[in-house]
Amino acid sequence: MNTRLLRPTMLLSLAVLLAGCATSQAPSAPAATVAAVPAPTYDNAEPLGAAMEGWVYPYPVQMLQFEHEGRLLRMAYMDVQPAQPNGKTVVLFHGKNFGAEYWANTLRALSEQGYRVIAPDQIGFGRSAKPEMRYTFAMLADNTLRLLDHLKVERVAIVANSMGGMLGVHFARRYPQRVSALVLENPLGLEDYVPSIPPQQTANLLKLEMAQTTTSYRAFIKSYFKDNYRPEFERFVEQFARMQRSAEYPRVAHVSALTYQMIYEGPTYNELPKLTVPTLLAIGQLDRTVFGRRFAPPEAVKNLGYFPQLGKDTQKRIPGAKLVEFDNVGHVPHLEAPERFHAAVLAFLADKR
Repeated sequence: MNTRLLRPTMLLSLAVLLAGCATSQAPSAPAATVAAVPAPTYDNAEPLGAAMEGWVYPYPVQMLQFEHEGRLLRMAYMDVQPAQPNGKTVVLFHGKNFGAEYWANTLRALSEQGYRVIAPDQIGFGRSAKPEMRYTFAMLADNTLRLLDHLKVERVAIVANSMGGMLGVHFARRYPQRVSALVLENPLGLEDYVPSIPPQQTANLLKLEMAQTTTSYRAFIKSYFKDNYRPEFERFVEQFARMQRSAEYPRVAHVSALTYQMIYEGPTYNELPKLTVPTLLAIGQLDRTVFGRRFAPPEAVKNLGYFPQLGKDTQKRIPGAKLVEFDNVGHVPHLEAPERFHAAVLAFLADKR
């Protein structure tokens, strides 16, 4: 999983969550202090391995096995078939700090309207293989095409969030004949961040990943949702904390650093005007995500990450693009305001084939 505070960029955030105590005072009684419920630490939770065995997904997970550069890889995906098919298929692209399972409500909402919905964990994420190698958006796009060919799906609409939005742009540029429509949900890459963000050594990124804590990761996740953080989003913190307890976490952390480099090396800003597929920009207005913010001086990034303006500017840069703005919503509209988000997506996809 913007204009980024990707996990590597906020790894050492020291924000203290749910701190302090609440007080209430009866009219004729001394103030009573009530201790806040401490945030979970997951110190005694069962570890999650790199393949996330035991983590529950909303629909059955299947695996596509293939060879890449001499490595045998397994790509996890959910393929949800509607009860009453409308003949159209949607593919969902997740962000950097999430896997396909965070699309649960979108899988349900679209399939209920007749869409076949495919949600892969890209290689390096979720339940898919996590090889320590160079990652590129071209590779992820080719893997997705391989999956669609395996499933004999010729043409799809793409709904893509955060880093997945960058992959959506790369896929639509690489294989426009396979894309009926593209929905970019608070994507990374709407601005040219590379001149402002200095390059980082992978070893340094790995060090930051290894220094992450449950508390700092919770602060990072909360930054996505601004004022909309809800108890059900704690599962993303639990997933990280349990994976960190695994002996395989150093490899997971290394892969996270490598996918940071993929985002740095694969910007989409200059690709946006070249899109030829119908495009919807679905933009949460509270989002202020800046890719790599922590690595740049405040002065260098002060004008980055203002999604209300980025949405408007990008609409002008993508031929024929439509824009839907979601007030009081942050980086992940499909989780923060699912009814509004799904209504906008369904309306946009209705006439696309």
